[in-house]
Amino acid sequence: MRAVRSLWSVVSISVVCLTLSTMFLAVSLPAEAQQTRKIPRIGYLAGDPQAPSHAAFRQGLRDLGYVEGQTILIEWRFAEDKPDRFPDLAAELVRLKVDVVVAANAAAVGALKRATTTIPIVMESYGGDPVADGIAASFARPGGNITGVTPLDPELIGKQMELLKETLPKLSRLAVMWKPDDSGAALQWQQTRTAATTFGIQLLSLEIRTSDELDKAIESATRGRVDALLALRNPLFYVLRKRMVTLAEKSRLPGIYPSSEFVDAGGLMSYAANNDAQYRRAATFVDKILKGTKPADLPIEAPTKFEFVINLKAAKQIGLAIPPNVLARADKVIR
Repeated sequence: MRAVRSLWSVVSISVVCLTLSTMFLAVSLPAEAQQTRKIPRIGYLAGDPQAPSHAAFRQGLRDLGYVEGQTILIEWRFAEDKPDRFPDLAAELVRLKVDVVVAANAAAVGALKRATTTIPIVMESYGGDPVADGIAASFARPGGNITGVTPLDPELIGKQMELLKETLPKLSRLAVMWKPDDSGAALQWQQTRTAATTFGIQLLSLEIRTSDELDKAIESATRGRVDALLALRNPLFYVLRKRMVTLAEKSRLPGIYPSSEFVDAGGLMSYAANNDAQYRRAATFVDKILKGTKPADLPIEAPTKFEFVINLKAAKQIGLAIPPNVLARADKVIR
């Protein structure tokens, strides 16, 4: 009988130990799984580290429930005013094996396209035509590993020139600042020439490849006795926007620019898509890719709403009176 009781005690202790072990495993496994769960890592390649686009992109991620540093990690890389750094920075992000990489401009898109054919790339802003430039097979089905948002800059040039003409009815000679070696530049220049023919405007081409050439370009515009400036979109100009609009003001040259950030910096006017909306939208593409959608199956999106912004302070500085009919068309007026 004693032997039976001893055996029963041993069995009871074994059952208790097994139960405790099972409970410990049940508690510890979720915690261990949580510790080993992979946090998605995004690469972000841009030019200007101070650009407002970064905050807008972060806000887009927050709107989707992501918390930077907790549920998602971002590897930030900036070329600043040295576009030749883009290839090395793109290669660095590829070596890090990020899950998806965001390209903030055309130069970043081009560098990343050459660096990888497998890591998904989300365009935050592309200044040319991604189909015509060979970035994507089509807007509806991009194919490959690149998708995202494009601001349709080439298609806006005619409207920008029209607004300049309405502001300056005697406009006959226009200086165009562009970077000929930039992605999409050839298409933008072609559209500019077509629009100039329509409005009977002569063009002065100001080719700017480095920041050192900006001052000479503005001087050439002044010597060429142009009536106004038109700046085409590219990453270098964005970095130089404050200096660009300041030089234009000193030369008393009215200008229309490729985004509202130039006007915020003191430029006269802009007609373009809302950049913040585009950058927030790029976060949606990242979210879909992280959840398993292939970039090849995500249609490239173009904006449907554009903003006309006028800076009356800048107009006053150069002694320009904005016609009432032009002012009435503005979506935003800086006074």
